[in-house]
Amino acid sequence: MGPKIQPRRRGLRITVWSLVTALAVTAGLVGVVLWQNTYGMDEQRVSIRHGGHTLNGLLATPKGDRKPHGLVVYVHGDGPVDATHDDGYRPMWEANAAAGYASLSWDKPGVAGAPGDWLAQSMDDRADEAAAAIAWARTRPDIDGDRIGLWGASQAGWVLPKVAAKTRVSFVIAVSPAINWLRQGRYHLLATLRADGASADRTEAEITRSDTTRRLLARRATFEEYLAAMGDDVDGMTAGRWGFISKNYTADATQDLRALRGIPVLLTLAGHDINVDTADTDRTYRKVLGASGALTVKRYPDAAHSLLKQSVEQSDLKLTLTALFSPRALFADRFLGEQRQFLKDRGRGKHDA
Repeated sequence: MGPKIQPRRRGLRITVWSLVTALAVTAGLVGVVLWQNTYGMDEQRVSIRHGGHTLNGLLATPKGDRKPHGLVVYVHGDGPVDATHDDGYRPMWEANAAAGYASLSWDKPGVAGAPGDWLAQSMDDRADEAAAAIAWARTRPDIDGDRIGLWGASQAGWVLPKVAAKTRVSFVIAVSPAINWLRQGRYHLLATLRADGASADRTEAEITRSDTTRRLLARRATFEEYLAAMGDDVDGMTAGRWGFISKNYTADATQDLRALRGIPVLLTLAGHDINVDTADTDRTYRKVLGASGALTVKRYPDAAHSLLKQSVEQSDLKLTLTALFSPRALFADRFLGEQRQFLKDRGRGKHDA
C-alpha cells in the first residue's frame, strides 16, 4: 500500500483543484464576453472639422469589403453621449455592415474629451454638425456619396429633417422620435407619474411645477430666476441645462418633416415608451409623409423607448448580464434584422410602400 495522504495535504490538493476550476470557469466566461462583444466590422477613429473645431468620430465599415459603402450617419438623442453610446450602437453597426453599409458617429461636444459643450447647441447647430459630417464623408473614396442616410433617436427627431433640408440624404431611420418639445415633456411627466403610481396630490404638484417652468421659459427667465421660483426643488437642473432647454423648448418637427417627403423613412416605435407619445409621432409622420409612399412604420410591442427589450431594461442585473454575454439580445425582437433589411433594400434601389 502507498503512504497515507495526510488531511493537510488532501486539503491543499482540494484547494488547488478548486482554484484551477474557478480559473477555468472565469477564463471561459471571459472568453464568452470577448466573443460576444467582437463584431463583424472594422473600426477607425476619424476627425471631422466643423465650425472651427473637431468632431471626434468613429467610422465602422464592413470587414474586408473594399468597394465603396453606403453610410449611416448617427444623430444622438439627449444627454452626454459618446460615439458608441457606451457600446450600445455596436450591434446596430454590425447589422449595417452586414447590409453593406458603414456607420459614422462622433462624441458629442464636451464628451469623452471632445472640444465644445453639447449643452450650448440648438437643434439647428446639431443639424449643421451632421451636415458637415456628411460633407466630410462624401470626400472619402470608400463611401458611396449617393447612399448616405441618417439614423437618429428621440431628441434627434428635431434634427433629422433639418439635416435633410440642408443636404441630400438617401434615407432616414427615425427611432422613437419626438414631435413637439413641450407636448413631449408633458407626456413624459404624466407617463412617469402613472408608472410610479403617484398620488393625486403629487401629480397635481408636479403639473404645477411644470407649468411654472413653462411660464419661466416663455418670458426668457434666467437661471437665477428659475432658482428663485423653484427654491430647493430644482430636480438636478443646472445653468447649462437651463440654457439648453431655453434654446430648444419651442422645437416642433411638424413643418420640418416636409423635407423628408419622397425620401425612404423607416419609423420605429416602441410599445412601452414613456418618453415619447408614439401615437402623436405616428399620426404626425403619416399625415406629413404618408402620401409620398416612402414611409415604413415598424412597431415593437416588447420595447422600451430605447428599443431595448422592456423586460431587460427594467432590471439592472439583466441589463448588465445581457450586455456582457449577449449584447445583440438587448434589442427588441426583429429590430436589428428589420433595420438591416431596410438598408439592403436601399442598396438594391427599392422603395418601401
